[in-house]
Amino acid sequence: MQVTTFAAVYIGSYDIILEVFEISKKTGITRTDTIRHRLELGKEVIASGKISPETVDELCEILRDYRRIIDGYSVDGLRVIASSALREAQNNLFVLRKIQLLTNFNVEILSNSELRFLNYKSVASIESRFNQLIEKGTAIVDLDSGSIQISLFDKNALVNTQNIRIGTLRVRERLAQVARETTDYTVLVEEFIQNEISSFKKMYLKDRKIENVILLGDVFTWPGVRQMNLDITSPTMNREEFQQWCKRLSDASPYELSMQFGLSQEYASLIIPAAIIYQRFVQELGAANIWLPGEDIVRGLAYEFSEQKKLMKVRHDFENDIIMAGRHIAKRYAVNKAHADNLDLTAMALFDASKKIHGRGTRERLLLKLAVMLHDVGKYVSFNSVADTNYNIIMANEIIGLSHAEREMLALITKYNTQEFPSYEELSYESSISEHQYLVIAELTAILRMANALDRSHKQKVQSIRAVLKEQKFTVTLQVNQDYTLERGTMDDKLEFFSDVFGIMPELKIRREG
Repeated sequence: MQVTTFAAVYIGSYDIILEVFEISKKTGITRTDTIRHRLELGKEVIASGKISPETVDELCEILRDYRRIIDGYSVDGLRVIASSALREAQNNLFVLRKIQLLTNFNVEILSNSELRFLNYKSVASIESRFNQLIEKGTAIVDLDSGSIQISLFDKNALVNTQNIRIGTLRVRERLAQVARETTDYTVLVEEFIQNEISSFKKMYLKDRKIENVILLGDVFTWPGVRQMNLDITSPTMNREEFQQWCKRLSDASPYELSMQFGLSQEYASLIIPAAIIYQRFVQELGAANIWLPGEDIVRGLAYEFSEQKKLMKVRHDFENDIIMAGRHIAKRYAVNKAHADNLDLTAMALFDASKKIHGRGTRERLLLKLAVMLHDVGKYVSFNSVADTNYNIIMANEIIGLSHAEREMLALITKYNTQEFPSYEELSYESSISEHQYLVIAELTAILRMANALDRSHKQKVQSIRAVLKEQKFTVTLQVNQDYTLERGTMDDKLEFFSDVFGIMPELKIRREG
C-alpha cells in the first residue's frame, strides 16, 4: 500500500501547530504526530499592531524545532501558513523574511476566505457525515480570534457565506475595561454582539430553515478544551444540551475553568466569550442538532494536498461552492440571469477554444466564470459608474475559497470590461498585482468583452457557439435566432482588443436559424 507523508505548520493567533499525516487511498488521512506550542501572537498584534523582536525570536526558535522534526520524517509534501495575527501585523514582511532566513520555511499568509475554506475542508474530509448533513439546511459557524464566519448549505451546496468581525479575542479585548464594571459578563457580551446577529438573521436567514449547525474554531480544537466534551455522550448534541453546556462555561470564571480543565487563565478567558457567541448564534439559527467535529485547519491542508495530488477520491465539489457564493452575490445585486447565462455559454467556449494561445488552467477559467456572473453588479447602485462600482462591490464581498489577490483580479476584470484597459505601470500604481496577474486580467477581460458584445441587446440571440483555433486562425461560428445587426455592428473594438491581447483576430461567422 502506497503511503504519502504530508506535514503542515499553522502559525495561529494562539498556537504554533505542527501536524504530520499519512495519506493513502485505502485508509484516507491519518494524523501521526501533533505538536502545539503556545504563543500569543494575536494578543500582541491587537495591542500594539505589530510583533515584537522578542516574540519574533521565539517564533523562529519554535519553527527551527519544527523544521528538524519535519526533516526527520522525510515528508513528500509540506505547507506552512499563517492566520490573521501575522496578516494584520504591520511588520509582517520583516517577520516573514527572518523566518525564511532562519528556518527555510516559506510562509503563506492566507486571506480570511482561504482560511475558512480550509477549515470547511477539514470537516468535509469526514465525508460520509458531512455530505449527509448538508443535504438539509446546515450552517457552519467558524469562530476564531478576530471574526466569525457563517456558511449556509442546502441540498449539498453552499448557498451563502458571511464574515462578521466578532471573534473571541476581539470581543474580550474590546470589553476588557467595561467588564470590570458589570456583574453579568454574559449580558455584556450578548448586547455587544446582538446587532450583528440580528442583522445577519434579517438579511440572510429569512425563511431559510436550519436543521444542523457545525461548530468550528480555535476554541474547540485546543486539546485541553476538547476534554470538556467528556461530560456529554458524543460530539453531537441537541440544542438544549448544547445551550446548557455553554451556560456552564459562560457562568464560570476564568480561574474556575483553568482549575477544572487544567488550562491557563489566558485560554480560559477566551472560552467564555466563545461559549456566549456560539450559544447566541445557535439560538438564532434555531437548529435542532449541533455537531462539534473537533478537526482543525491543518487537517484541511492535508485534505487539499490530497485533492491536488489525486491521492484520494473527493466526493464533494468545492469549486461549485465557490461558484454558488458568486451566484448568491449576483442574485443579491439583481444581475440579469438570462444575460449572464448566455455570456457563460459564449465565454467558456471562447476560453476553451483559445487555450493554446493563452495556456491558462482551471483556476483562471473559474475566475472568468465568476466575472461573467458579476460583471454587472454595479448597475444595482449606479448606471453611470458601473465599472468602479463593480470593483467596489466585489472587493467588499468575500468569496470563500478565493484569495485576496484572486478577488482583486476578479474585481479588475469586471471593472475593465467597460473601461479603457490600462498599462501595467498604471494598474500597478493603484493595485498590488504582479506582471503575471496583469496578463491574466488582460486575457480574461478580452474574452469577457467579446462574450458580452455577443449579447449586446441582452436578448440572448446566440443559441449555440462553435469556436475553433487552427493554424493561427480563430473562427467563431454563431447560431442565432434573430437579426444580429446590432451585435455585429458594435463589436469591432472588442475584437481589436482581443487581437491586441492574443495576437490573433477572431473571425465571426453568423448563421441564422430557419
